[in-house]
Amino acid sequence: MFSGLREKVGQVLVPGDEFSLEVQETLSLTEPLKPEKVLLGPGLKRRGDRKLLVVKSGVLRHKQPHVFWVENHQRRYVPAKGETIIGIITVKSGDVFKLDFGGSEQASLSYLAFEGATKRNRPNVQVGDLVFAQFIVANQHMEPELVCVDSAGRANGLGVFGAGGLLFSVSLGLVRRLLRPRSDVLSDLQKLFPCELVVGMNGRLWVKASSIQQTLIICNLLQSCETMTTAQRQQLFRRAAQGAL
Repeated sequence: MFSGLREKVGQVLVPGDEFSLEVQETLSLTEPLKPEKVLLGPGLKRRGDRKLLVVKSGVLRHKQPHVFWVENHQRRYVPAKGETIIGIITVKSGDVFKLDFGGSEQASLSYLAFEGATKRNRPNVQVGDLVFAQFIVANQHMEPELVCVDSAGRANGLGVFGAGGLLFSVSLGLVRRLLRPRSDVLSDLQKLFPCELVVGMNGRLWVKASSIQQTLIICNLLQSCETMTTAQRQQLFRRAAQGAL
């Protein structure tokens, strides 16, 4: 489809690798796919109109029809507009909350950015609360800004949460694996213990199982399986299941 790119899917790339986005005829498309239609995720950057540059080391991944990204075990999170994260309220200052989301600076969250919030009906948010929120501003020139409502003004799963659960951190690569439509890691985990799981794109996970012991087991399993193969992970989960019986 693209010269030298599709052939590299599943292989390890390093910063500095470069590929050409030359269009070729394919039998699966009625028209050749144009280079500007290619969507690039983390680890890839355009160089001109028909060049692609690798900026992070990792394994090249592809999602139909034309989405490419580099999967790695990076832990440093750079905010991006539209991504949902788990933040911790650190400051209440007038009409704005400050959140720690693990980035180089804190993000702001207006008290009006909650479902049903008004000047008279302020949300009950305290310092130390966990918040599942979405970035509406995230660039190098402005302070990151979050909201806890969707485009229709509904919470839709966003907002303050976290009573009785455990918050911990994993790599950004594991986060993307967990958020896949048919995540093999989540599938194996659900067979082991029923649990509540909140996944933030910033590498933070919150989990709550039926007991503290099961919650700790899930936390340890997810942190341990980051670099394992599928067979190794399944063997680890089987041992955990046998030990919990």
